[in-house]
Amino acid sequence: MMFWGVGIVSYAWKQYELYGYVSDSMAASVALQLVYVAKFFWWEAGYMRSIDIMHDRAGYYLCWGCLVWVPSVYTSQAMYLVQTPITLGTPLAASIFLTGVLMVWINYSVDLQRQEFRATNGKALVWGQKPTFIVAKYTTEKNEKKESLLLTCGWWGLSRHFHYIPEILASLCWTLPAWNSSFVPYFYVFYLCILLTDRAFRDDARCRAKYGQDWSKYCERVPQLIIPGVL
Repeated sequence: MMFWGVGIVSYAWKQYELYGYVSDSMAASVALQLVYVAKFFWWEAGYMRSIDIMHDRAGYYLCWGCLVWVPSVYTSQAMYLVQTPITLGTPLAASIFLTGVLMVWINYSVDLQRQEFRATNGKALVWGQKPTFIVAKYTTEKNEKKESLLLTCGWWGLSRHFHYIPEILASLCWTLPAWNSSFVPYFYVFYLCILLTDRAFRDDARCRAKYGQDWSKYCERVPQLIIPGVL
């Protein structure tokens, strides 16, 4: 993640070296990605409770992805724009950037809502109201009886993985400055759609096996997996 920020700034600098200026498309894309990277570090404690850390863990898949895939693919939009300085115009560039910032904020708000709900053991207000939730019981490998609180209101009442929607839309916003010049910079967006959809189904199957009937009750309360009213 650190290289993500350093890498895209380096690409912007390279464009400046080549052409003597940084295009508004590069500026919008890089600035938005820096906002996203900053959000990641601000929310880093929450990431430690994500499926990456809690279940996938630091194996080949995660380590290779962080050391190779992220630096090369996640920064590909800015790399492409180095030699393709597209001029969007200030109104369009600003609109794309501000829309992207909104998506990053929504993504952060969704994750923070659940984080605060868990930290207060279900006592934190959700959108100013008392939260509704399912008490899901499970048994650990050591045969210990435990329970989790599954939030069924707020952002988490819209779908079980609503936070993936602003994640994808944010990535689309920092790719749009490449406009329609090539499919290459859009590869990341398509990849992210596949990755997060697969992750949603994997997480759903894992939780169903973990919580059993309580997960079925939760799915009755929040029937949509990702997109409200669609999927």
